[in-house]
Amino acid sequence: MEQTRENKMGIMPVNKLIISMSLPMVVSMLVQALYNIVDSIFVSRLSEDALTAVSMAFPMQNLMISVAVGIGVGINAMLSRSLGEKRFKAANKTAENGIFLEVLGYILFLIIGLFLTRPFFLAQSASAEITEMGIEYTKICLIMSFGVFVQIASERVLQSTGRTFYTMITQTTGAVINIVLDPILIFGLFGMPKMGVVGAAAATVIGQICAAVFATILNIKCNPDVQISFKHFRPETAYIKTILAVGIPSIIMSSVGSIMTFGMNKILIAFSSTAVAVFGVYFKLQSFVFMPIFGLNNGTVPIISYNYGAKNKKRLTKTIKLTIVYAVTIMLIGLILFQLLPDVFLGFFDASENMLEIGVPALRIISLCFITAGVGIVISSCFQALGHGFLSMLISIMRQLIILLPSAFILAKVGGVNAVWWSFIIAEVFSLALSLVFYNHIYNKVIKNLDK
Repeated sequence: MEQTRENKMGIMPVNKLIISMSLPMVVSMLVQALYNIVDSIFVSRLSEDALTAVSMAFPMQNLMISVAVGIGVGINAMLSRSLGEKRFKAANKTAENGIFLEVLGYILFLIIGLFLTRPFFLAQSASAEITEMGIEYTKICLIMSFGVFVQIASERVLQSTGRTFYTMITQTTGAVINIVLDPILIFGLFGMPKMGVVGAAAATVIGQICAAVFATILNIKCNPDVQISFKHFRPETAYIKTILAVGIPSIIMSSVGSIMTFGMNKILIAFSSTAVAVFGVYFKLQSFVFMPIFGLNNGTVPIISYNYGAKNKKRLTKTIKLTIVYAVTIMLIGLILFQLLPDVFLGFFDASENMLEIGVPALRIISLCFITAGVGIVISSCFQALGHGFLSMLISIMRQLIILLPSAFILAKVGGVNAVWWSFIIAEVFSLALSLVFYNHIYNKVIKNLDK
């Protein structure tokens, strides 16, 4: 019975498999997107300084999550491939060494939280009040970050064996606990002390820890395909290298996004703070379009890796084609909504007339690249699933740092703020072209010669 369940990524009809694997991930990603906005709303009701302090913590939090998720991507791809190759002992060792790497990641950010949080905030030249609130918030998030590292490691092991429904439950549970605790701890409801930004941080880490415990229990009780035991465990270089070969590019890709955001803010602030606000609002809004694509990818990466390991060319290529179809459909819906309702979306953020004047054309222009971006994201995830994460990293760096920022800078000089938004389309078209060139190379080198 267990063998039949283990083989579902090799025998279940591909379309049904993609939906069953991806739908829970799409739902959990949407919950995460909703949480990010709700969390910001609660903090903003404390004061604008409180919101600024938490916002300034974002680069460090993003780096921490990037490390945890990057290692998790490596676990996911390598574990699924081992299962596809019927190398069950290797799958177990991949999981164990992956969890070991996540623990090392936590230790790194524990040290950063203890010793580098204050220098990090002082370097941003914020006011004394914002600096102190930011330090309090960030220290708690980093020192107690073992929850997020364990959660992500456990969820990736579940994903790798096709149990994405369980990861939807754990992620949703963590997010809901966070959302419920936010107002209670921030504002001191139901007899609790009013903790302000410290309460926001506490709610975050409590949600992460609860999700981590839940995901660990589900692995032990409901995931017989991977047997994890740390009795007599010793780190093995071969497994660590294969995990990091995929994981490090993923970490770098996420970090590049933070650099790009910083650079765009520097370009836009030359026009007005409102232009920067529009850019920030766009990122919150577009997460509801892009998050489902990321959820779709999280569900299909194990399928691609498994069938690559099983040398099943037909199922592998069909998975890629269907994933692109679903991604384009989602992006088309997003494009239509952004074209028709930009003023409505900006109204959610109490947009002023000036913000609407800049924001409406911005949302309409940037959304023109949605479909191109959707295809590019799927292809980039294929590279990760096939163990060529370096290509995904290279494309991300080229798109965001080599093409997008210089294009935005030049367009800002010659065409004004509305011209800046066209840099996104230039970058996405270039990125897709490069992705297709790389995919053609990988297809001829790797996929074309698979046995089945």
